[in-house]
Amino acid sequence: MKSAVSSSLLFNSKNLFNPNPFSRFTLLKSSFFPKLTRRSITNHTLKLPSSSTSAIRSISSSMASSFNPEKARVPSALPLPAPPLTKFNIGLCQLSVTADKKRNISHAKNAIEEAASKGAKLVLLPEIWNSPYSNDSFPVYAEDIDAGGDASPSTTMLSEVSKRLKITIIGGSIPERVGDRLYNTCCVFGSDGELKAKHRKIHLFDIDIPGKITFMESKTLTAGETPTIVDTDVGRIGIGICYDIRFQELAMIYAARGAHLLCYPGAFNTTTGPLHWELLQRARATDNQLYVATCSPARDSGAGYTAWGHSTLVGPFGEVLATTEHEEDIIIAEIDYSILEQRRTSLPLNKQRRGDLYQLVDIQRLNSK
Repeated sequence: MKSAVSSSLLFNSKNLFNPNPFSRFTLLKSSFFPKLTRRSITNHTLKLPSSSTSAIRSISSSMASSFNPEKARVPSALPLPAPPLTKFNIGLCQLSVTADKKRNISHAKNAIEEAASKGAKLVLLPEIWNSPYSNDSFPVYAEDIDAGGDASPSTTMLSEVSKRLKITIIGGSIPERVGDRLYNTCCVFGSDGELKAKHRKIHLFDIDIPGKITFMESKTLTAGETPTIVDTDVGRIGIGICYDIRFQELAMIYAARGAHLLCYPGAFNTTTGPLHWELLQRARATDNQLYVATCSPARDSGAGYTAWGHSTLVGPFGEVLATTEHEEDIIIAEIDYSILEQRRTSLPLNKQRRGDLYQLVDIQRLNSK
């Protein structure tokens, strides 16, 4: 098995040393291309005979095959699965968070119920919605999710509400305690109230921007070790938490596993938020030709950590479909999965990747074979 490092960039020596990589086209007869006349040129557009157009498509297809696009993902990318439904509404609950944990849980419950009453079949909550966002607070507010019940009142509420309302909930994230370790964890509950998946934040938020912001999640939190993708009643969803969105490799793995939608509960700050929050969402959606949804806490200027807000839904062309400002809000927006195939047909990136030059290795899938 090739290592992730050694197999990340593979070069074809024949291409490197061929002085004229387009020499294969010199065999084409000039009669293939029609002669240009004034009539054949209208507004700088050349109209080719249908036979010529078909031949060009054939050449393009032949070139793509020689580039081995299927080898650009290791293992090979999975086909996009047929979703359980084509259209549905998502609710993004941008919530205010206080030091009162019971109030935060009740407040989130009310917001989920409101989103569902407005037609949401999928509800996304913010990062760290049951606790202030601080290293001092994480140990105090942490819950034993696996134990459930009184040991995890936040997830107990999510389970009850998802089952009662028959909706899917991406439960933002809460501090999770496992033995002597703490994680920043997102729980996904199905419409039956069952825990479908649990994502522990993979990339910890350790940054130092002099004069602006310094935060080190690693002082209290442990990094997760597993990408998380889950099949739900509203499609196949890849999960990341906040800082995870900066790492395109994770999103690419989810896309190669057949994700329809990526959900990132996140709490970007007022330093990096204006610069990167929307940019990263649109980049992840555009590069992978899928939907991206994010949900932030509402801004509290008096808090120790000030969230940027601006929860957003982005479409597979990188278009912002719905967003808000920094105050509390509930966004209801439509997701239409039929657009995914339209976009991928218009821009067939999966068929144009250069497997002869580079590869993305999904270590987890490779090792599970």
